[in-house]
Amino acid sequence: MRFLFLLTVAVTAVVAQSPFEAVEKGGTWIDLTYEFSEDTIYWPTARCFELKTEFEGMTDKGYYYAANQFCASEHGGTHIDAPIHFSKGMQTVSDIPLERLMGMAAVVDVSAKAETNPDYQVSVEDFKAWEEKNGRIQDGAMVLLRTGFGKHWPDRKTYMGTSELGEGAVPKLRFPGLDPKAAEWLVENRSIGCIGLDTPSIDFGQSTHFESHQILFKANIPALENVAYLEKLPTIGAFVMALPIKIKGGSGGPTRIVAWVPNG
Repeated sequence: MRFLFLLTVAVTAVVAQSPFEAVEKGGTWIDLTYEFSEDTIYWPTARCFELKTEFEGMTDKGYYYAANQFCASEHGGTHIDAPIHFSKGMQTVSDIPLERLMGMAAVVDVSAKAETNPDYQVSVEDFKAWEEKNGRIQDGAMVLLRTGFGKHWPDRKTYMGTSELGEGAVPKLRFPGLDPKAAEWLVENRSIGCIGLDTPSIDFGQSTHFESHQILFKANIPALENVAYLEKLPTIGAFVMALPIKIKGGSGGPTRIVAWVPNG
């Protein structure tokens, strides 16, 4: 029922009119997902995306056929971190309720601060300042943190702070994230559905204990990472859906994220 309510609010559909017809008249769909290819950015220790051709061409029966196989780590490109990623016994990808994967967006823009500080961490004060201008973050909201680092994709060095791979690269990572104190504030004071941002990790690059991951995931709040094109979204008013590949027992996975933005 909640999904139907949100969709009705988002697309203002009327009787005898499909949601997509209403969308065409009243707004725009925006893809917040980077495509997966050999250029896709992954964590320095992760297996990057590979696509291999199984068959492409004309068959002996006279019709064209194409099929590929792909292989990659769960965590890379535009993807979701399921709570079990950093919290034992919490939800896997296949366990996450759909209600947590769709909702009205609250876009918190800290790009001006992150522009001069690649180690910037979104703070409690940032959320409070946002609420002073836009009202309380809605229950079930998709909170999206815009650091501005999306403009660097897919340049690994500027996006992550280093182009190196392997364990030795991890201490050299430099990109913004969410302050653990702010993660704790959200868990204790708000009832969000999901959180995401335009960097490789919800914790900033220099994190060693990934505290924001731990805090959020203990509360079964999943995180979206490497979210694309957040500059195209308004501060409020967009409806977002994030649908990951449904891996049984998975700790994360590639995710198609889309937003519907109403006209005006």
